[in-house]
Amino acid sequence: MAPVTYLEAIRQGIWEEMERDPAVFCIGEDIGVYGGAFKITEGFINHFGKERVIDTPISEAAIVSAAFGASLTGMRPVAEFQFMDFISSAHSQIVNACAKSNWRWGAPAPMVMRGPSGGGVSGGPFHSQNPEMWYAHTPGLKVICPATATDAKGLIKSAIRDNNPCLFFEHKYLYRRVKEELPEGDYTVEIGKARTHREGKHISVITYAAMVYVAQEAADILAKEGIELEIIDLRTVAPLDVDAIVNTVKKTNKVIVLHEDVKTGGIAGEIAAIINENCFEDLDGPIVRITALDTPVPFSPPLEKVFLPKVEDVVREARKLKAY
Repeated sequence: MAPVTYLEAIRQGIWEEMERDPAVFCIGEDIGVYGGAFKITEGFINHFGKERVIDTPISEAAIVSAAFGASLTGMRPVAEFQFMDFISSAHSQIVNACAKSNWRWGAPAPMVMRGPSGGGVSGGPFHSQNPEMWYAHTPGLKVICPATATDAKGLIKSAIRDNNPCLFFEHKYLYRRVKEELPEGDYTVEIGKARTHREGKHISVITYAAMVYVAQEAADILAKEGIELEIIDLRTVAPLDVDAIVNTVKKTNKVIVLHEDVKTGGIAGEIAAIINENCFEDLDGPIVRITALDTPVPFSPPLEKVFLPKVEDVVREARKLKAY
């Protein structure tokens, strides 16, 4: 099979689920005739019709409210945000309605809220954020952040089939840069299960989304110096795979937590607490956090480069940690 982009993998996953289950439909701004801001749903309206590919007004609150209502009737909506930055416009609906209905009165809300997030494309402060932790903090939501095309397809299919509201963050920098051959046939990837992206024995790098490739490039550089990084791709930040985190730390005894989100309130702090509670005596060095700066995302390409975690940051901190 020919290699498939990260974007095309998501597109295939949604298409296949719509073919498999007539309860699945798409809803969002410009997803029909236009085919979506990044063309994920291009051609969908011609195949599935306007009743299953629904263009909406520019109102994220309305999109989520309509999707939530439909989910309570047994439908399985896939709601698109043109950019995940604008998810804040539907914050109350997500955290006060969608996340709580199953717990409060036993009403499943099988819905997916998906869209592009992340920086590296000079999108500026309103189109480059990583708002996943706003929702990882909320019980009742599943928060998914795939790094590979294979995982993007398998996880979007799992999210659509899940009976809980799922937020699906697609890193826009990866859309057309990451390509790989996908498994044949109908496959899914389990939500909440991390994977080992690269085996290593000296230092664990726990990360997700686009930062997996930053860690990979750093690992290639450090391998020439005899420093072997083990890279753990979380895949999801809610739920977290605690076993995978603990097992890698027990194996290498030194750990870097790397993410593109800002440091304060980022998942790195939670992971550090998990390590402290479960395997403190296995540590042979301090837990290192490498994250974006605590500022809005700059528009200027040189400033954005300073803002984002870089390969050289991982290389520098890994050398220091190896020598500790």
